[in-house]
Amino acid sequence: MKDLFILAGPTAIGKTEISIKLAQRLNGEVISADSMQIYKYMDVGSAKISKAEMRGVPHHLIDIIEPSEGFSVAEFKEKAESAIKEITYKNKLPMIVGGTGFYINSLIYNYSFASSNKDEEYRDYLTELADIKGNEYVHSLLKDIDEESYNKLYPNDLKRVIRALEVYKVSGKPMSEFKEEQNLLDIPYNVHYFVLNMDRQKLYSRINSRVDIMMEKNLIQEVIKLKEMGYNSDMQSMKGIGYKEILYYLNHEISLNEAIEMIKQGSRNYAKRQLTWFRKDPRINWINKDDFNNDDEIVEYIVSKLASMKKL
Repeated sequence: MKDLFILAGPTAIGKTEISIKLAQRLNGEVISADSMQIYKYMDVGSAKISKAEMRGVPHHLIDIIEPSEGFSVAEFKEKAESAIKEITYKNKLPMIVGGTGFYINSLIYNYSFASSNKDEEYRDYLTELADIKGNEYVHSLLKDIDEESYNKLYPNDLKRVIRALEVYKVSGKPMSEFKEEQNLLDIPYNVHYFVLNMDRQKLYSRINSRVDIMMEKNLIQEVIKLKEMGYNSDMQSMKGIGYKEILYYLNHEISLNEAIEMIKQGSRNYAKRQLTWFRKDPRINWINKDDFNNDDEIVEYIVSKLASMKKL
């Protein structure tokens, strides 16, 4: 059975630096589990790792699609599984690193994305309904049948909202219940799952600082360039935190200060949702960064923990 290492955590907590040091120690290659870093040209707003920051560690599933393209969890699962096979074949350790919980769960829960769970006609109907009555109306349909998905998903995340409604129509069960019933025993990996956490106020301060750094790195110019390339607010990629708010500013709907505050607030809310998501998995080894003096100590702790498991 293949070993699969996972390092997850909320946005801005510092996964990247730790993952590079771990990859160097464990002879690993990184598979990104980040729903924004898959897009080309979207570097600043996604805090995408640079070639220099990779320090020679191979990375997969970064810069793989155009911002105009959609990308589903099923597609992530397929590409990630292919990368895991490739990395394992080289006798190296596949390392899933990121904060998109649904991406990670697609690999370590026995999710089915089979066509039997689809209703194309109903999906088309909901898409048309969103065009007529708005995304908020379609999102509201979830409230009575799947409150967990209703609270977790934004109205603008129409693709996933429609998927949740579709699952209920096909199966008669909410997606949240459907997931809980997935069998963990059939996963073809030895899963070594670590999640970073820290004091909430310290994390929020890090998030605010990261947004300020993004502005210094000229996030505005990046969004202007994306607009010039023909990418717009109707696209899944441009609905990401940091991009939609700057689009509002560029369209003279809000001030720059309002856009920055919206990005910070949106990022803090996202971090809170990420932590709520991760707390549901009993396999996770939680790492409180406040218990360590630096990243090197965290790396040593994880390496020793893996050694004690006698699996790597």
